[in-house]
Amino acid sequence: MSEYSRRDLLRHIGISLTLGAAGEYVLAAQDVQHIHQTLAPQNGHYTPKSLTAHEYATLQRLSDLIIPADELSPGALSAGAADFIDFLCSASDEMKLIYTGGLAWIDEAMKHRYGGKTFLAADPSQQTALLDLIAYRENLRQDPALSPGIDFFAWARKMVADAYYTSPIGIKDLGYMGNTAMTHFSVPREAIDYAVKRSPFA
Repeated sequence: MSEYSRRDLLRHIGISLTLGAAGEYVLAAQDVQHIHQTLAPQNGHYTPKSLTAHEYATLQRLSDLIIPADELSPGALSAGAADFIDFLCSASDEMKLIYTGGLAWIDEAMKHRYGGKTFLAADPSQQTALLDLIAYRENLRQDPALSPGIDFFAWARKMVADAYYTSPIGIKDLGYMGNTAMTHFSVPREAIDYAVKRSPFA
């Protein structure tokens, strides 16, 4: 992508994000695909454009915990979810503030709970324990101080999922074939059994 078209894309993304409703972001499908094409690594390595190295590495770890790699899925880390989010942060000061503030909150919460360790320096069990606290809004009843972390994690979790499932890796994981003609379509037996089992008329 030329420098001109990259600047044009960033400007368009910035406008789209600014026009989004509070707590949401709005991007056209073509913008999302342009972003993924732009982020396709030329030399196998992505250089953060907005976040610091520490913030970016923390976001990578978060994305890996949100959609981990397993035998069925390559995971959000392989799909470059952190790259996608960092790129969007470079187009929107508001979004950058959400991520720099949210990642700082996570580090401070981790330091407070686990003897001065940052999120990256903490053990995996400590990382997931903190995320278990901020993954559920009902935990606010026990600890109202979790509110900023809960708000940030809800935002980050949704964006990681969006970044993953709109990437070439995520689309392949879904098995989406695009708008192609089919000579025959049949509903999978599993889907029928699932629907029948939950029907009030079964």
